[in-house]
Amino acid sequence: MIFRLDRVLCFAVAVVGLSATGLNFAVQPTWAAEVEVMPFGKTKDGVAVELFRLKGDGGAVVEIISRGATIRSIQVADSSGKIADVVNGFDDVAGYESDKNQYFGCTTGRVCNRIAGASFEIDGQTYKLAANDGANTLHGGANRSLDKVVWQGKVDESDAAVAAVDFKYFSPDGEEGFPGNVHFGVRFALTADNSLVMRYSATTDLQTPINLTNHAYFNLGGHGNGTILDHELQIMSEAYTPTDDTLIPTGDVLSVADTPLDFRKSTRIGDRVDALTDTPAKGYDHNFVLQKPNTGIRPVAILKDPKSGRSLTVLSDQPGLQFYGGNFLFGQEGKEGKKYLYRGALCLEAQYFPDSVNQPNFPSILLDSGDEYAQTTIYRFGN
Repeated sequence: MIFRLDRVLCFAVAVVGLSATGLNFAVQPTWAAEVEVMPFGKTKDGVAVELFRLKGDGGAVVEIISRGATIRSIQVADSSGKIADVVNGFDDVAGYESDKNQYFGCTTGRVCNRIAGASFEIDGQTYKLAANDGANTLHGGANRSLDKVVWQGKVDESDAAVAAVDFKYFSPDGEEGFPGNVHFGVRFALTADNSLVMRYSATTDLQTPINLTNHAYFNLGGHGNGTILDHELQIMSEAYTPTDDTLIPTGDVLSVADTPLDFRKSTRIGDRVDALTDTPAKGYDHNFVLQKPNTGIRPVAILKDPKSGRSLTVLSDQPGLQFYGGNFLFGQEGKEGKKYLYRGALCLEAQYFPDSVNQPNFPSILLDSGDEYAQTTIYRFGN
């Protein structure tokens, strides 16, 4: 196995007392942030994929692969100190290229979520996209969406206090039907408080829609460990965007009050999900309009697993949060032979609203030439 350590183990020697015989010393190890880089196989087209293992001072370990700038693993401790991997993923590239992969952990775009009718219009020109979700486009298209391409990764040594990696990808004009040559970037940084900070960027030479997110599937009891119905969730939202039968927003914004979507207080996920099972969403798969818009990075959701004691706080500067409850997981085999059961994991995707490019009353996702798209989302783990 080939690897490179870009952070080193440091030792702090502390004077802990004096005695008649002289100085007494205690040697206390202090683990500085560290990144390992190793091969992760090749795509079916023969493109090499790398794995970056980030180790932070707080004890968390995060693995990210260059295919799709994808979070493969997040290992964090429970309330008793037991370590578990809390996200879905696969042991090899073939798993990520298979029909078992439902966007596990990937960077999603150019435009995440759905675009109605697989088309949009800018200045009178219509752009046709791949219809990969019925008549609509889902998560950027069918073949060259950001989750399916190999990004260029580089260890970021600019801050010795964090373990970080930068990913870059150039998307040429017309890729998946979208206009503009776009340079994408996403930086993953693991900090000492067990926060995974994701900073996204994009520039274009032609006006184009951009809406990025991460599609990690979480089970705080450990990946493949039952369902998430006993998890408790709070979302800082008073409203949501209702959808039609194909999960395209109607354009309305409605209150969550007196609905199964009211997560203003921490609520067990399984308490009300059955009321949504026979709807087009098949359960939870809804965009929540977040409170405190245009105020920068703030907490937008808190997820807790009472059994393990693990918690996840999502912080973001985005206006929306898609809560997806794993309604289409079908027991596929993932890492370590684990089975990913129906509603066995969930996604909390900070982003702009679905179909914003076709909804004039939603916040705009159009990026102009000369401007820069930027967003930050943080996954902060506790126990």
